[in-house]
Amino acid sequence: MSHIHEILETGPLQVNCQILGDVATGQAVVVDPGGDAKKILARLQKLQLKLTHILATHGHFDHIGGVAELQRTTNAPFWIHEADRFLVDGAARHAAMWGLPFGPVPVIGQGFVDGQVLSVAGLELTVIHTPGHTPGGVCFRCGEDLVVGDTLFAGSVGRTDLPGGDHDQLMASLHGRLLSLEDSLKCHPGHGPSTTLGREKRTNPFLNGAL
Repeated sequence: MSHIHEILETGPLQVNCQILGDVATGQAVVVDPGGDAKKILARLQKLQLKLTHILATHGHFDHIGGVAELQRTTNAPFWIHEADRFLVDGAARHAAMWGLPFGPVPVIGQGFVDGQVLSVAGLELTVIHTPGHTPGGVCFRCGEDLVVGDTLFAGSVGRTDLPGGDHDQLMASLHGRLLSLEDSLKCHPGHGPSTTLGREKRTNPFLNGAL
């Protein structure tokens, strides 16, 4: 199999960092490095993959805690939706509210927009803008995999009482953007276990009309 998809729990809040790699090119993109940059770099070295890009599903501090060190070590650019720039800029302040430290603020290379296809590391990732958890929250589709960040969890959805959250907007994103996608898609949240979109359509009370 040419493509590699691995998940590492990173940072103090155990964020699922996604490593998406391509064996043919020997390259990889990392999504949501919540911390533990050395752990991520060691895994990339083990897989013989060179990091080319760092992406974030949204800008909350726990999802970007490892970005600056990865940038310093690899010079890989960091991309995030422009609407979440304020969260990146305020990451240290938000972390302090949780009693957690935060290192250097990452340097944002460029933003992306809904529907954009990112050709990175020999892969094609389609950006699906799903605001609600944050204004600039996105999901990334790569083949049959859907990296959903904190938009959707197994059996639940992202909280909306954090900076930039909007419950009605999140529901609109879920029902308007994700429910129309194929049941077979494998969903990889920012925390907790992976699931399938079909399973969530059937059993998740935020999606099946139970709530």
